[in-house]
Amino acid sequence: MGAISKPLLLAILCCIVCLYSSSGGAIVAAARELGGDAAMAARHERWMAQHGRVYKDAAEKARRLEVFKANVAFIESFNAGGKNKYWLGVNQFADLTSEEFKATMTNNKGFSTPNNGVRVSTGFKYENVSADALPASVDWRTKGAVTPIKDQGQCGCCWAFSAVAAMEGIVKLSTGKLISLSEQELVDCDVDGNDHGGEMDGAFQFILSNGGLTAEANYPYTAEDGRCKTTAAAASVAASIRGYEDVPANDEPSLMKAVAGQPVSVAVDASKFQFYGGGVMAGECGTSLDHGVTVIGYGVASDGTKYWLVKNSWGTTWGEAGYLRMEKDIDDKRGMCGLAMQPSYPTE
Repeated sequence: MGAISKPLLLAILCCIVCLYSSSGGAIVAAARELGGDAAMAARHERWMAQHGRVYKDAAEKARRLEVFKANVAFIESFNAGGKNKYWLGVNQFADLTSEEFKATMTNNKGFSTPNNGVRVSTGFKYENVSADALPASVDWRTKGAVTPIKDQGQCGCCWAFSAVAAMEGIVKLSTGKLISLSEQELVDCDVDGNDHGGEMDGAFQFILSNGGLTAEANYPYTAEDGRCKTTAAAASVAASIRGYEDVPANDEPSLMKAVAGQPVSVAVDASKFQFYGGGVMAGECGTSLDHGVTVIGYGVASDGTKYWLVKNSWGTTWGEAGYLRMEKDIDDKRGMCGLAMQPSYPTE
């Protein structure tokens, strides 16, 4: 091929300039979009490495990336402007849709009560405690009555973790010994509760009929419903309770009295919990109870907001190192996310 003449070269250059001038905005926009996608894909890769996430194939990875992108956009939009009392974080649930999160991390059967749905009167030992005598703040961690944060994994076993945490607390307060007890014994052996959902009063009833619970070391957690083990170690009782009581429903002042005395199991609507990163959860929240947690204290935030201090069972990469603060004494008597609807605690 012969050399391109100078006039032809100039003509080609002019065409390129004209083409760029007419579509330059689109080219720049496309480049920015590609750059944004590349940055998000790289962020997703880092997130996968951080949380040990592995997908079965490229198609699944691509789908999860799209979910991740949508969730990150939601989180950043929520946090923008700092108008809320709490913030969201890109945590281990960032590649799950809200429906998937609910199905794997909450009690997807919802919470009911034993005895055909009727909450039987159990007595309330804190009834006559004077509100004026209550401390301004409580944190049972500082008294050594709270075991380290646990992780239920992808199992709707929250009810077992809630009940066990409350039991660990009262055992410590009664005996001076903090023992990590076995959630798995409840999951495997409580025929009325399994990894698809149970509730805390039923768990306390099982613990009573079983004569107590063994230690976690004797019956480790597996994150699935298994066959009840009857080995000597698994059957050895590490701690027991004498009974349980329900806090009067929809009564935060009574709940405060109980929490001042010991950790308390509660059921909540966890629909807002997926990306909680820190601060005091406030604002609109449902009351369709689907998750069990444990209230281990209360206090007042730096901005004056009163809060409940809550222990969750989703590991330490969620929330405030595994804990949550929820606004206290709100106008709705059911409490933030229904927290005051079904509180209960074991007795010694």
